[in-house]
Amino acid sequence: MKELHDYGIARIFSPEDGRKLGLQGMINMMLRECDHPTVTEADFAKEAGRLSEGRISSVARLISYAENHLNHQEALAALESAIPAVKKALFVGITGTGGAGKSSLTDELIRRFLHDHPESKIAVLSVDPTKQKTGGALLGDRIRMNAIFHPNVFMRSLATRASRSELSLAHDAIRIVKAAGFDLILIETSGIGQVDAEITNISDVAMYVMTSEFGAPSQLEKIDMIDYADLIVINKFERKGSEDAKKQVQIGG
Repeated sequence: MKELHDYGIARIFSPEDGRKLGLQGMINMMLRECDHPTVTEADFAKEAGRLSEGRISSVARLISYAENHLNHQEALAALESAIPAVKKALFVGITGTGGAGKSSLTDELIRRFLHDHPESKIAVLSVDPTKQKTGGALLGDRIRMNAIFHPNVFMRSLATRASRSELSLAHDAIRIVKAAGFDLILIETSGIGQVDAEITNISDVAMYVMTSEFGAPSQLEKIDMIDYADLIVINKFERKGSEDAKKQVQIGG
């Protein structure tokens, strides 16, 4: 064990440690020792200064900083003051009901945009809900995305955490990616119900994604986004009743 320590291995568990701690105790100890912020206040200013250079690592680390200081107003104020003003990026907000195919549609938009504008830089922010019971979030949007594996695309998954709003953390992440000089910013929110239209307040183009399976036509009157969205997408259009749904949405919108 001494030779391994001298070689540079920091943590070695002995048989005695195993008897005292047990396997779970050793795992818990390793997790505690690995749990540290990737961006500290000491190097915060340095990372913020690199944003204008378009460094992806700085973008990722500053978003992590915003996540870890979500309820610390002083830290968020420092973050906002450190972010430089840059050219305005086109911001597209994509929201809709759960299972409507928002991630697949986002992936197709990225693919086509890269085909038509290969030099453009794209940032994708995908928000997934945090489960109240377990405190975890799947962050599975990238499972259905293939076009994000491109040198000009930055993709980040975000969890809603303790907030009831799907965009609580996204506001800070949006400021960060804007400062990094992206040309197009896509934000995909978690699946919403009928009364959340917050995405329209911060996006240049707000898109509501739905399917034909919304029930009776009267249900459209209950969906706020029908009134506020710039674009309404009826996805999975090969399903039965989609043509009728399109007409009903056009009438209702």
